[in-house]
Amino acid sequence: MRRGTVVGVSGREGEGLLYRLYERRLRHRLDLAKLPRHVAMIVDGNRRWARQRGLASTDHGYQAGADVYRDFLLWCDDLRIEVTTLYLLSADNVEKRPSTELDGLFEIIGELASELSRVRDWRIKHVGADAGLPDRLVHDLAAAETRTAANTGMIVNLAVGYGGRREIVDAMRSIVREHGRGGGTLETLADVLTPEKIGEHLYTGGQPDPDLLIRTSGEQRLSDFMLWQSAHSEFYFVEALGPDFREVDFLRALRAYAGRDRRLGA
Repeated sequence: MRRGTVVGVSGREGEGLLYRLYERRLRHRLDLAKLPRHVAMIVDGNRRWARQRGLASTDHGYQAGADVYRDFLLWCDDLRIEVTTLYLLSADNVEKRPSTELDGLFEIIGELASELSRVRDWRIKHVGADAGLPDRLVHDLAAAETRTAANTGMIVNLAVGYGGRREIVDAMRSIVREHGRGGGTLETLADVLTPEKIGEHLYTGGQPDPDLLIRTSGEQRLSDFMLWQSAHSEFYFVEALGPDFREVDFLRALRAYAGRDRRLGA
């Protein structure tokens, strides 16, 4: 008998069985007291996935990535993670990607937002700017927020038209306007500019910063994602392309996170 096979089971079925057993083992060994409160996710490599398979359109890759997002959120919710953030579309991509590619992606994101707003008791929140987004997508994102505003379950941040540097600039502008409306002066403005105040005015104001940030496709960079919030985050990079990301990859990320000594800048 060859190593790695199971008697009476084909090679592929045997691999599937071993995978499920390993996944179950990882899940049972998780220390629930050490799980992150907030997990952020960059599913990268969708276009590469489609091209490697000779698919006619990158939309197939984006749709496959969207399917992973749905599964990922269910995995998080089952483990009672409080907040998740999904990097769906950057501000840079809105400005630089060809319209032929963006049109399909806009539609996929809109459908995803609408679908997620009807799953469990999740609270959907659009984090990002509307600039450059089509009216239909802006409407879909706003509708998902409104539909789930009274929910009390996991917060699902959809980062669409998102840029970390733009977010910080928007936060500063908001603080300046608020200070001016209150009759404040430039001299007193300096006194209120604290990290806590800036954090309150970010798109994710009022939420805990991400404890764990996961990125697929082997790329090891932030790509302008949550620059302020990730100051003390733990990073986990996965070689698999976005659509190939599996629950076992997620469980490994959680295992690695639980085993790290978080110094939070100390």
